[in-house]
Amino acid sequence: MSMTRVLGLDFGTRRVGAAVSDPGRSIATPLEVYVRRDWSRDAAHYRHLIREHDVDRIVVGLPLHTGGGESESSKLARRWGAWLARETGLPVYFFDERYTTVDAEDVLRSAGFKLKDRQSKRDMLAARLLLQNYLEAGCPETEQPPAPLVDEPGA
Repeated sequence: MSMTRVLGLDFGTRRVGAAVSDPGRSIATPLEVYVRRDWSRDAAHYRHLIREHDVDRIVVGLPLHTGGGESESSKLARRWGAWLARETGLPVYFFDERYTTVDAEDVLRSAGFKLKDRQSKRDMLAARLLLQNYLEAGCPETEQPPAPLVDEPGA
């Protein structure tokens, strides 16, 4: 059993939500929402997070269309993940993040958070949901094709 952690990131062009696993890789905990600044400071920030939390791999949420196809946002996330792998020297895996932001918003709304508070917490909670899903899938090191949704034609 690995005793290092996994860092889960909900990529955004302005903000990146982060969550970290426990050493046993069974529980994801929300960590932060990082406001992107510039490439140099962003790289230093993630290198610090990795050292501080003893991370040995990163999972970046891959925003897919409802049917499982990749989007423009997916391409941006893949480019950013490749940059992050170069900057940190760690493997970066991509994992389907469909609905994590919507689910995070629903959780925060039902918990009674006001709009401003939801906005400041949503990306971090989305990262936790993404990472928890990744952990529950067994921390795959290869991308699985997305499962079709039940209500899709031909599914």
